[in-house]
Amino acid sequence: MVILWGSNARETHPIFFLHVLKALRNGARLYVIDPRRTSSAQWADRWLGLDVGSDIALANAIGREIIAAGLANEEFISRATTDFEAYKACVEPYTLEYAERETGVPAEAIRELAHAYARADRAQLCWTLGITEHHNAVDNVLALINLSLLTGHVGRYGSGLNPLRGQNNVQGGGDMGAIPNKLPGGNDVEDDAARRPFEEAWGVKIPPKRGMHLSQMFHAMETGDLNALYVIGENPAQSEADMEKALRLLSGLECLVVQDMFLTKTAELATVVLPATAAWCESEGTVTSSERRVQRCRKALDPPEGARDDIEILCELARLLGRNWGEPTAEQVWDELRSLSDWHRGMSYPRLEALHGLHWPCPSEDHPGSPLLHDRLWQDPVGGRPAPFSVVEHDPPVDKLTDEFPIRLTTGRRLESFNTGVQTGGFRSPLHRSESLDIHPSDGARWNVADGEVVRIVSRRGAIEAPVRYDPTLRPGLTFMTFHFQDEIATNILTIDATDPKSGTAEFKAAAIRVEKLPGPADIAAGGLGD
Repeated sequence: MVILWGSNARETHPIFFLHVLKALRNGARLYVIDPRRTSSAQWADRWLGLDVGSDIALANAIGREIIAAGLANEEFISRATTDFEAYKACVEPYTLEYAERETGVPAEAIRELAHAYARADRAQLCWTLGITEHHNAVDNVLALINLSLLTGHVGRYGSGLNPLRGQNNVQGGGDMGAIPNKLPGGNDVEDDAARRPFEEAWGVKIPPKRGMHLSQMFHAMETGDLNALYVIGENPAQSEADMEKALRLLSGLECLVVQDMFLTKTAELATVVLPATAAWCESEGTVTSSERRVQRCRKALDPPEGARDDIEILCELARLLGRNWGEPTAEQVWDELRSLSDWHRGMSYPRLEALHGLHWPCPSEDHPGSPLLHDRLWQDPVGGRPAPFSVVEHDPPVDKLTDEFPIRLTTGRRLESFNTGVQTGGFRSPLHRSESLDIHPSDGARWNVADGEVVRIVSRRGAIEAPVRYDPTLRPGLTFMTFHFQDEIATNILTIDATDPKSGTAEFKAAAIRVEKLPGPADIAAGGLGD
């Protein structure tokens, strides 16, 4: 059994979805939980179309039903977990009837999913940005982890939790320490013992406190506490929620350095632009997939004149700042990383070549790697700490629906495009079409707007204009846009920058809007535009 929760993998992770289709052909069942009846949902045994932002209410109701039906894996819970009684008390009010009112999903469908998941021999629970781009992102994920612990669907072949990462090598970036509170290999920067080997290897004192995540950086720009920014391979001028605010803050920096292979909208604001190579084909290195598999990435092409490898740029910058790092190869950088990270210690380039990649943790060169991350929970006694249940409560979207803003807007991706369109917008594709406000046809009739008509879309943060596109796979009252064409239609002007305090993720998935008709030629001729 496969559950896609807040994931339209058919379009956003199409290679992964091919493996899902193979599973379906072999008899697996697919359940899709998503506000939209996506192209992924069209392959599902059942689609649960929940209201945006009601994921915890649904997850807690599933958990309550599993417990009430006597389907919880009591042996696993007692041996491998903690805090079950607190969780049980938390979910008790989340009856099927309550969940139906809060989520819009029929009670019968919730019950079916709960029983199917609990009874499945093997089950994977997969999620992506539909779960994490909310003001309570971490709590959403914890609610799903609770379900896996309740049923024992974790740490076994074919059963587990599968967060589908939003971009290529996001996993690898985090593993290398591109997280405010972590050093490479998951070492906590606030842990003196974990920090010490890095200080000895690098010959510097590392500040013993976590840094700022992206949302905190923008807050610091607003308060004047951050006035210089170094951006590598990102386009926050167009990818951040409340885009007008992001542009204002980026434009007000004293120094903005952008290192990229494209002259992005962020780069256009920069004090200095450092042209970089296309790492996937013009550099040596490694890439880490969502399953923690580290693979070699080999240089195939020389970069164009003027572009330089990221390692070369960083080492030259270090030299100008007074630190001579030499001219290390990608393998030498990797070997330094291996000497400091227990996760990667056994992953030499020759082993990665010979074995076509290895899963971390791989602590020694005779270790086979770890395809299963949480199999320790099935050891007797449990290896390491038991897994805790978490008490999380339903917390609706910050941007409330009102008479002034009565319509829910959610955002996402389409198959042929990527993020803000920097990499894909310049290519012609038969799948490309311009941005639109997708609505259910019944809403079009109710709002008196035709398919293809350009309308004004207003949120509490700003307004844009876009053509309407009728989409019968949406539910009435729910609209959808992508952020792939920000130069033409800046969707992120509408989205709210309410952020999850634990992860710093903005609530891209839940904006409140209204739709306004634009005056036609007859209105203009009659003076409908005012003076």
